[in-house]
Amino acid sequence: MDPNSLTAISPLDGRYFAKCESVRNLFSEQGLIELRTLTEIRWLQFLADWPQIEELPSFSPEAMQFLDDVIGNFSPADGLRVKEIEQTTNHDVKAVEYFIAGLLDDHPELAAAKPFVHFGCTSEDINNISYGLMLARARDQHILPQLQQLSAGLRSLSLLTAAMPMLARTHGQPASPTTLGKELANFIWRLERQMKLFSEIPVMAKINGAVGNYNAHSVAYPEVNWPELSCRFVESLGLDWNPYTTQIEPHDWVAEYCDALARINNILLDASRDFWSYIAIGTFRQKQKEGEIGSSTMPHKVNPIDFENCEGNLGVANALLGHFSAKLPISRWQRDLSDSTVQRNLGVAITHSFLAWQSLLAGLEKLEPDEQRLAAELELSWEVLGEAIQTVMRRYGHADAYEQLKALTRGADVGQPEISAFLDTLDIPADARERLKALIPAQYTGLATRLTMELAEQPPSY
Repeated sequence: MDPNSLTAISPLDGRYFAKCESVRNLFSEQGLIELRTLTEIRWLQFLADWPQIEELPSFSPEAMQFLDDVIGNFSPADGLRVKEIEQTTNHDVKAVEYFIAGLLDDHPELAAAKPFVHFGCTSEDINNISYGLMLARARDQHILPQLQQLSAGLRSLSLLTAAMPMLARTHGQPASPTTLGKELANFIWRLERQMKLFSEIPVMAKINGAVGNYNAHSVAYPEVNWPELSCRFVESLGLDWNPYTTQIEPHDWVAEYCDALARINNILLDASRDFWSYIAIGTFRQKQKEGEIGSSTMPHKVNPIDFENCEGNLGVANALLGHFSAKLPISRWQRDLSDSTVQRNLGVAITHSFLAWQSLLAGLEKLEPDEQRLAAELELSWEVLGEAIQTVMRRYGHADAYEQLKALTRGADVGQPEISAFLDTLDIPADARERLKALIPAQYTGLATRLTMELAEQPPSY
């Protein structure tokens, strides 16, 4: 345990410190400062390569390498130096500008370029790009790989149980049978569809000055096509250019990103609650972990804690994601600062999601279907064949088929003898009667196995 974790306010930096380690460098203050530094330096390099910016000649390979090394070797000590400067400036982005300018003093060629650090920029030019890079990297390096692991885990369990019949429950009551694998396939299809949509959301950015009109740029260099330069710079970073903004990029794409992530979380929340319920009724057993305790007083307990932790963290994540989606696209006139403190929590929401997905994956790995219990439930639920019988009766002209089966099965204790006796009274073809008499609940699963196998044989849609 990190020695400071016991005094952390957020459990992400306390109880869950180790589990958050892989995303800490990206979402922390250190990570944000590093991305701001990258943005400032790439802007300086880009301007130097633009022929019409004559006062800033192209850098030598040695100077370019020096700047690249500032980005590539950015250290915690560099982050602390920026924070020290901020104590004087009381402005986080300006502190990054001064940090870079101070580094250029040590390089004869680059010292002359100091006036072009942060040239024409408002703080939001640097921030919106930095957060764009943060969320793009989060998606590509952390979110989608973790979701792909979850999808693979669900696919594996679905394939294993593709033909395992189980009693379905609608409104919590016995319903037409399905297979365990098909119920998992439903979640797989939903999850992978949303993953694809999430992966396609454009990450947008702008760099156009104080109110989005290139005012200062055009005065300093009226001959430069600033929208073209801006577009090329943004796209050089792998982002999509937004040509029309106020001082701030309006964050509509961030809302899309958060909404898509919340939809993914809702699907996984739905799955987690179903797994919890299936454990409760014995559809699944949980593999026991040596030394683990389920209850401080009841030694027999094997609690579904992974699914409960998943549910709790998804709730926290989606509460934040919903606020981001509603809040961030709204700003008074050309800019207010209320988005700034909100954006600092983007990583909090994603990390709570990340914790939830880890828990869900851990829970999946503990599950063992109880095939005998599933078979026993079906054997006690012959009434579910009422749907099949009344549908065959309809085929052969029985207008009151539903009513007859309702009278036989609704709220009644019906078994194979009662079903067989009823079938003997029906005026239907003999082969249809015999087919229905041979039907048992465990075989009445429709195309569930086929549908599951077809999905398993398809490559993931994301």
